[in-house]
Amino acid sequence: MKLNCDLGEFKHNNDADIMPLIDMANIACGFHGSDPLTIKKTIKLAQQHQVIIGAHPSYPDRENFGRRSLQLSQDELIANVQYQIGALQALCTVENAQLVYVKPHGALYNDMMTNLSLFDDVCLAISQLNSGHNKPLSLMIQAIANNDKFQQIAKKHHLSLYFEAFADRAYLDNGFLVPRTSAGAVLTNNIDVVSRCQDILNQQPLLSINQQALQFHIDTLCVHGDTPNALAMIKALRQTINQQRSR
Repeated sequence: MKLNCDLGEFKHNNDADIMPLIDMANIACGFHGSDPLTIKKTIKLAQQHQVIIGAHPSYPDRENFGRRSLQLSQDELIANVQYQIGALQALCTVENAQLVYVKPHGALYNDMMTNLSLFDDVCLAISQLNSGHNKPLSLMIQAIANNDKFQQIAKKHHLSLYFEAFADRAYLDNGFLVPRTSAGAVLTNNIDVVSRCQDILNQQPLLSINQQALQFHIDTLCVHGDTPNALAMIKALRQTINQQRSR
């Protein structure tokens, strides 16, 4: 189980403390947070700690930190996603680092999980960038009970998928995330977060906000760097995963 985190989103943050504790870094590309210098520093930090690098593109919405849905045309959506990935890819090239995958941010991520047409557009944007490259980018999406349609679309675009669960977010009974505007959407108690991680490591179902069992195929576990108590939470998750690996 790999631990991933959204990083490089703020000029003043705890990325330097978090990076040594994770396996995969979803680096903001500038449209919801960050700037070129912060992106470059985050890439260097990931290299220093041998962390896998992913692009974290969003809707062009810095005002709302990319957490507001925008209605973009297909051409606009594809151009915005490719622009952000391309910027991160260029800075990775300069730093002799490898960009491995893409994980959309915020509202774009949530929208593509509920709108297959939008998901197809995101896949198309990545596949066009992959054309002719020896090391094609993968796409990270939310683990859900029935991912067949997502798999089919990704296969059409010759993309491989990472499926992620969330350590610090509450789930609805249908397997999607509780909206951030709802009470209890973000888990801030380390005991709850570690318990969820242990369930995943032991291949036990996740429990929804109404205690419904949710069974997913999960490749990676996400924790958000801006969650309250994030650093202590990530330390606890790292320890839990390492203990499981040492058994």
